[in-house]
Amino acid sequence: MAAVISRRRASQPTAYEEIIMLKHSVIDKDKSYTFSDYFKLDPPIRDLLAYFGYTYEMQEYALPTGDMDLRPFAPVRDTIKGNLYQVNLSSEMARREALIAPVILAVARQLKALVEIEYVINVNDQLKGSLDYLIQQQNNFLVVEAKNSDLRNGFTQLAVELIAMDKWFDNGDIIYGAVSMGETWRFGILNRQTKVITRDMNMFNVPADLDELLQILLAILQGENTNHS
Repeated sequence: MAAVISRRRASQPTAYEEIIMLKHSVIDKDKSYTFSDYFKLDPPIRDLLAYFGYTYEMQEYALPTGDMDLRPFAPVRDTIKGNLYQVNLSSEMARREALIAPVILAVARQLKALVEIEYVINVNDQLKGSLDYLIQQQNNFLVVEAKNSDLRNGFTQLAVELIAMDKWFDNGDIIYGAVSMGETWRFGILNRQTKVITRDMNMFNVPADLDELLQILLAILQGENTNHS
């Protein structure tokens, strides 16, 4: 009988194991979630990504870049500057239409890339929803509009969408994305081999850093990859 009791106790989680299990139960595995739900829930990002089998890091990332002639992008620069003066940017839709979309569409036109808006992905009940913008080229690239101008929670949503893309698409060893509130962009990178999602420490401001941002977007979409420093 003692041996039976011992085996039963050994099969039960310790107090420490229960804490760890609770910590990683950041979402209800029996509940359905969309991408935007993770923005609202505001779970600890490390625990959320661990739930899906990924790890998180934040550091300076050596994003791909190039030296493409940016003269064709002069109109988009003028458009964004004009919109900053003339458009009331208090709503999410206004920021998307006036600041984010012009950049995405200009890059897509230059590369003759396909742009999907509100692109629907349904991996499972916990990885589903629509991507704000998806540009499809040699590397796919997604953009999440940061609701309420909240880049931190916006990055959490971006990270979950990167995971969904990892399971949805086959091409590429690295998946790139960005969260933007229009005037500010921050990149996220998923390494498909290591299952690490990196939050780049740098942010790019528009229009001040528009040229650098454009060179990065063009390089990513044309299939250039780099390893982080």
